Amino acid sequence: MKKILLALFLCSIQSMFSQDDLLDEIDSEDTGPSYATAAFKGLKIVNFESTKLVSKNELFFVVAHRFGTVKNGIDDFFGLDGAVTQLKLIYGVTDGIDIGVARSSFQKTYGAHIKYRLTRQQTNGFPFTIVGYNLITANTDLDKDLLPKLEFSNRLSYVSQILISRKFNKKLSLELAPSFLHENYVRFDDQDNSQFIMGIGGRYKITKRISLNMDYGYHVNRSDSSTFKNPFSVGFDVETGGHVFQLHFTNAQPMFENGFLGQGSGDWGDGDFFFGFNISRVFNL
Repeated sequence: MKKILLALFLCSIQSMFSQDDLLDEIDSEDTGPSYATAAFKGLKIVNFESTKLVSKNELFFVVAHRFGTVKNGIDDFFGLDGAVTQLKLIYGVTDGIDIGVARSSFQKTYGAHIKYRLTRQQTNGFPFTIVGYNLITANTDLDKDLLPKLEFSNRLSYVSQILISRKFNKKLSLELAPSFLHENYVRFDDQDNSQFIMGIGGRYKITKRISLNMDYGYHVNRSDSSTFKNPFSVGFDVETGGHVFQLHFTNAQPMFENGFLGQGSGDWGDGDFFFGFNISRVFNL
């Protein structure tokens, strides 16, 4: 009898240690990398694209609106008379790739883009999120009567960007956006068709639902005769029920990248800037 009880006791002890070993294996199981999330809540910082993408099978309908310059005051009701609008559809092909088409009343421009994530910031690993962005636009406002040699290819512009962001903490996220712009038609004889711009932007969370956003683009090889300015923009993201409503002030009225990178016309020093907003609606397909 004593031998039987001893055997049962030893078996129970062994079972306890076996369970502990099994629990240790579960606790130490590699669940994969942990990624930083919500570096930016909007698809754009202000003008520049952010590293946020549309999720798989989501369709974003974006209405972007820019009033005219506030510089003329009441003469055109602080820009109301000179407003431009862009309508855009963006579809998430996967969680890391989205495509979009848009039309802007500025220069009656049509555009199509692809945006794709190359790598993501890890909480204890790779320190950046890197996203690629490519855009092609067609300016249908160019007049063949004024430009007799105009061909369709002259209407086209191309933009390629590498977006590199880092979320430093719950409040602060920053982004670099090296950008390449090629315009087949340029407005100044000494302006290179291929242009290079270094963009920088950031987001700082003020409250649970409001953040302050800024972005700026330094045009590296703008011609000396150009009257255009480097784009500088300030805005606010307001989160409302799962959606982000964006309000901003900028010295570049165009909303396509080729427009605000190469054709920003306002001068902050002269009070020549534009008020605008973006509204988006999400559909799950």
